[in-house]
Amino acid sequence: MGESVTRACVGSFSSGGGAGITVADVEPGTGALIPRHSTDAVPDPSFLAVADGGDLLYAVSETEGGQVAAFRLVDDKPEPAGAPVPVSGDHPTHLALAGGHVITANYASGSFSTVPVNRDGTLAGPAALLQHEGGGPVAERQEGPHAHQVVPDPGGRWILGVDLGTDSVLVCALDTDRGALRLNHEVRLRPGTGPRHLAFHPDGHRVYVACELEPVLTVCSWDAAAGTLEPLAEAPLLTAEPDETPYASGIAVSPDGRFCWTAVRGPDVVATHALDGDGGVRELVSHVPSGGTWPRDIALDPAGRHLYAANERSGDVTWFEIDAESGTPRRTGSTAVPGASCVVFA
Repeated sequence: MGESVTRACVGSFSSGGGAGITVADVEPGTGALIPRHSTDAVPDPSFLAVADGGDLLYAVSETEGGQVAAFRLVDDKPEPAGAPVPVSGDHPTHLALAGGHVITANYASGSFSTVPVNRDGTLAGPAALLQHEGGGPVAERQEGPHAHQVVPDPGGRWILGVDLGTDSVLVCALDTDRGALRLNHEVRLRPGTGPRHLAFHPDGHRVYVACELEPVLTVCSWDAAAGTLEPLAEAPLLTAEPDETPYASGIAVSPDGRFCWTAVRGPDVVATHALDGDGGVRELVSHVPSGGTWPRDIALDPAGRHLYAANERSGDVTWFEIDAESGTPRRTGSTAVPGASCVVFA
């Protein structure tokens, strides 16, 4: 089902009492996280990315006038590797590594930044910027573009950027010589749904988009040759109107392509969808409590056996064992991480 991991990195909001970046051991078998070391070298490192090899870690600093920072994991301690680099955008919420660059999604300014990575893993500036334009029908959330996520496609040729403010997903090519993104294709989802995060099916032909402003999962087809995305269907994330306004956040797909999980803040649940052989949504299998309050993100370990929810407002990370038959997560433990925002594996 995939290789085992022994280390996890947890991002958190230092402005919300978090330690910043926490490195934890992953207990074999149970998947339990045991925090070991942390650093507050940059404020509000809300999302992290680990380089191939697992010894270099990159973090956004989700602040006005945002930055991206590099860290070396030395004896499991995150130590700054060079100075942080400004991303020329405000409140970056996500980042990805591709083509020798770090790419960030800058929520407040609605842009995507590209920062070169030096041979030694440190970062170089200045950042190249792709500014998005537009808006959507939800006045208080879609008055302008709000870039929320960047994801390389499985083939490594394209970069997909999710914009909550314009109800769209951008497909870009990375010009490695210029260090800049070039827009290839933009697909608009249903107005007012507010796409936040997406995940690929392991076969690379389907993409699942978690929408924040309306609790739906949008299934799209992906044409890797052309670099185009096409919406096919929507599936509800909830079965009834919740007491609290729902805001979908993180999404994960099982390595075998049988299940998709989506976190929903407000009701604070993780929804499980069963997928059919073509990657379509077969049924909404279950909802389970996220184990805390305001699950900002969820992550699946590479083996697909355990799911982790970063519960921002209750300040903890909860882990679940995945039932192999139904895909339903079963809570097996948690650890305190104030301001928790994401979990990645090294």
